[in-house]
Amino acid sequence: MVAVIIVLWLRYLTRRQKVWRVKLADAIPVHSKFWRDRKLLPGELLYVAIGDSAAQGIGASRPAHSYVGVIAKHLGDKVRVVNLGISGATVRIAIDSELPAFKKLKPDLVTVCIGANDIANFDPERFKRDIHELFDALPSHAIVSDLPSFYFLPGEKKVIIANRIIRDAAAERGLAVAPLHARTKKQGLWGVTTQFAGDLFHPNDRGYKIWASAFSPAVANRLRELS
Repeated sequence: MVAVIIVLWLRYLTRRQKVWRVKLADAIPVHSKFWRDRKLLPGELLYVAIGDSAAQGIGASRPAHSYVGVIAKHLGDKVRVVNLGISGATVRIAIDSELPAFKKLKPDLVTVCIGANDIANFDPERFKRDIHELFDALPSHAIVSDLPSFYFLPGEKKVIIANRIIRDAAAERGLAVAPLHARTKKQGLWGVTTQFAGDLFHPNDRGYKIWASAFSPAVANRLRELS
């Protein structure tokens, strides 16, 4: 009886994932437009985010509930936000498609969260080269995050290797690291069941608040430097 329930549950999750993947794919242009419009609003401080669909807020009930949106909200009306995140971006895509725009800006605050999309076809040597190239283009005050917990093998094993690469590269350049992996892993089974969208990959509103909290100490330090 238990085996039958498990099989039915897994089938339900699989069908649910398929529905949510379509739903979230349809949300991509909506979120992209939100951030294009958002960058036109003025502000005394310039906050620039480099990232992927998580920066865009895919999985959240609205784009402003992404971790970038949560951070921006805490900064208040004085901040202008330029979200360069691209849904589906790998580190290489961030280098090729986000850095050109980034280099034209003079941000006061920078957050970088990229690499989760590299895990599916993870190549440690390529990842290391790309991370070093990306970090070389960042200002010394940039805040980079390690990757979130994937909770289960084999993804989590790859994430541990990737995070070692990220932290080593950040240490070489003196960049602050937001402990996203530790913060998400701490959520445990509660996080797995309550902090993800229906595709079981992207965070939901609760999850993005956890992500933003991983950046909070480093963001506060940066704001003190600017004051």
